[in-house]
Amino acid sequence: QVQLVESGGGLVQAGGSLRLSCAASGRTFRRYSMGWFRQAPGKEREFVAAISWSGGGTYYTDSVKGRFTISRDNAKNTVYLQMSSLTPEDTAVYYCAASGLVRIPSLVSQYDYWGQGTQVTVSS
Repeated sequence: QVQLVESGGGLVQAGGSLRLSCAASGRTFRRYSMGWFRQAPGKEREFVAAISWSGGGTYYTDSVKGRFTISRDNAKNTVYLQMSSLTPEDTAVYYCAASGLVRIPSLVSQYDYWGQGTQVTVSS
């Protein structure tokens, strides 16, 4: 019903920046809230940021506040994650997620659709 494809990951030095993109496609009548999650080796998938369908509401985990910015361009069916001041602790596979019904944006279980992930590696 909904397909999500992330891009923009790569290798960056500490203090650098990256912008991730998530392109959505598929035939659906729903409007979706969007989220970014990340998963490091041996760790659980964790919440990074979320944005409402209209873009009027944004949410961030404490560790990225002031460094990451989530945004969306509904005309392009794309959500972005601008990441700055990156540290090695940000190294993970980053996943885009979508849901038509979100009450608690930080919960993995709130989202119905997921992308394949894009690797972000931050060197020290």
